[in-house]
Amino acid sequence: MAQPNSPQPEGFRIPLDPVSRVLDADGDGELSAEEIENAAKLLQKLDANGDGKLVINEILPGFRGPGMGPGGPGGPNNQEQKLADKFDNDNNGFLDQAERAKAAEAIQSRGGRGPRGMRFGEADGLGTPGRNITVSDVESFPDASLYDISVLRTLFIEFESEDWEAELAKFKHTDVEVPATVTIDGRQYPLIGVKFRGQSSFSNIPEGRKRSLNLSVDLVDEDQRLYGYKTLNLLNCNGDPSFMSSVLYSQIAAPYLAVPKANFVHVVINGESWGIYCNVQQFNKEFIKENFGSNQGARWKVSGSPTADGGLRYLGDNVEDYRQRFEIKSKDSDESWHALINLCKVLSETPTDQLPEALEPILDVDGALRFLAMDVATVNSDGYWTRASDYSLYLDPQGRFHVIPHDMNEAFMLAGGGRGMRRPGGGGGFGPAGPAGPFDPGNGPNEREDLPPRGLGPAQAFPVPAFGGRGGGPPGHGSIDLDPFIGMDDDRMPLRSKLLAVSEYREKYASYLKSIAKDGFDIANVALLIEDCRELIKDEVAADTRKLTSIENFDRSTDIPLEDGHITGNLYSFFDSRQRFLLEHEEIASAANLTIDAASPERVVLSDAGLEFKDLIISEILASNTQSGADPQGEAEDFIELANLGEKSIDLSGMYLSDDLSEPNKWQIPDGTKLEAGEYLLIWADEDEQDDGLHANFKLSKSGELVTLVKGSRLVDRLVFKQQRPDVSVGRLGSKSQKVQSLKPTPGVANQSLR
Repeated sequence: MAQPNSPQPEGFRIPLDPVSRVLDADGDGELSAEEIENAAKLLQKLDANGDGKLVINEILPGFRGPGMGPGGPGGPNNQEQKLADKFDNDNNGFLDQAERAKAAEAIQSRGGRGPRGMRFGEADGLGTPGRNITVSDVESFPDASLYDISVLRTLFIEFESEDWEAELAKFKHTDVEVPATVTIDGRQYPLIGVKFRGQSSFSNIPEGRKRSLNLSVDLVDEDQRLYGYKTLNLLNCNGDPSFMSSVLYSQIAAPYLAVPKANFVHVVINGESWGIYCNVQQFNKEFIKENFGSNQGARWKVSGSPTADGGLRYLGDNVEDYRQRFEIKSKDSDESWHALINLCKVLSETPTDQLPEALEPILDVDGALRFLAMDVATVNSDGYWTRASDYSLYLDPQGRFHVIPHDMNEAFMLAGGGRGMRRPGGGGGFGPAGPAGPFDPGNGPNEREDLPPRGLGPAQAFPVPAFGGRGGGPPGHGSIDLDPFIGMDDDRMPLRSKLLAVSEYREKYASYLKSIAKDGFDIANVALLIEDCRELIKDEVAADTRKLTSIENFDRSTDIPLEDGHITGNLYSFFDSRQRFLLEHEEIASAANLTIDAASPERVVLSDAGLEFKDLIISEILASNTQSGADPQGEAEDFIELANLGEKSIDLSGMYLSDDLSEPNKWQIPDGTKLEAGEYLLIWADEDEQDDGLHANFKLSKSGELVTLVKGSRLVDRLVFKQQRPDVSVGRLGSKSQKVQSLKPTPGVANQSLR
């Protein structure tokens, strides 16, 4: 087995590889002579179909801690055991201590010793109790949003039992959530459900070390929210010595993509500090509503898998073949599954020259190109480019799919600085050209049921390389010079191989890579972000006795390097080297420039609406109205005028107007509002929402600003205006391509030039 790249503290034991873990009967982290002698017998237990052979899909369910064979509760492809309703004798929505004790007996009756993590030496002093902290000891931030990256909140979790850790582990693969009281910013939230979450970020981490947590704020009270959110994902930053990967990815990707928000929290459990966790937004209805303007539609999570077969290749018309790869997170309906199958079929079977016409009505292609560019630019080792997995899918009510990042914890080539993670420098990866490390659905945000779908049968599994390969680095995990056009011939990844075969898509993809490298990786800006994050968390990281890395590794990954040249595992070095490589790439260097900056709505609105709404425009704006028309209440108010220049009616349901780039969904046009061909629609920008008619919840500034019209993550139109004179409007005399100019105010009718 390959050794770590950097020295580990004395007493640290390198985790066994997953197959050896199956053979490690006593769980001591070593294979004795007796265990080696019994290897054949133990491996036979994994032969699920009894054919005398083992394939990767039969081995995967054995990738647990000792005592967890493929048939026991908790194999990674098993469904969770349903116990909550069965043992909730008083029907109060949760299991109290006595009810949980009965439920635990049911787990034991099914066999298996329960999930256990790897064992590690304790000479480094980690895994020991942290300092005691009370609510009065910490600062509160009641006015900051839940995902504000400028503050470090302390989140107190109080269980009724001191044996909470063993209890959470016992119920890991069930639907039982252990109730706790959470206190944040001085306010108590009772009966919040807590579970351990993740796969390798749980199974590879021993008791006493930091494991990831999932908090259900609405466990009992379905209306209870914590700063507007009902689910919290507190990640242990497994494999990320900087603690920053998810936060940096979220910040850098936000101008381009619908991406989960992320920041840092300090967690205190039963009065004891458990150190820094990364707080990552859940992919649920709240996320969809925030980013797409509607909480309707279908959602899937594509978990990590060494078979690398969640990349949207066409598998035929049998829904069950897709259920094995795509885990539906919304209401399960045949209609949703058939839409997914159709997407796969169009991607896989449509000739290149016909692909745009066939694909654009059912896929946000522009958003997909941004996703692919960000995935490769950040060298996300849990990304689509390497495993054809670890992402989410959203099917909006209009029948259009959107691709969304899921696992952001292993970007920027930081993996290898921790001790509990799966990549301590050894083991190649299942990348486009090499085999992967152990199964790991990653450290991204999950639903309460965070297990992957049922295991792939040998007949359905996509061929993958055998175990082995080079340790760490490329090609499985990527490198500074990772080819941005990797996977062009890989049928597992039609989002890459088929989309980038279309010349116009390839050119746009190259432009997004250029923009990300030039602006997103700009060292002047990213250095400030890294330093701000470091200053915010460094003291707590140093004091953290439960962390999965050392303070030396944290410093090594987040300090400004003193020497020249690329330094593996250092954030500054990554951004500098990766930016240089991408901008010197011939195809990227010659790509068209994109303007995506603070003054451009693309930083907030995530993709161009394209041809679907080409005839819907912001036609006219009046920001200083003294005598140029009155609202239904007889008041001269500022207005925004929309126009339908096409020949068909346009449904404005789900669309929003805003004058704030940080809040694109500021005012929603009422559902059911339609704009007929050739018609105009007036919205009064006067903050008088209670009045009859269409009144936005914002006013316009006569000193100039930007107005956007969006639908979900798509920019329908925008109009920028400068200092305004009284009763002089601005707008266009025709389509979106026309220049914005000064106009005579003509609310509700065709525009007229001022001259």
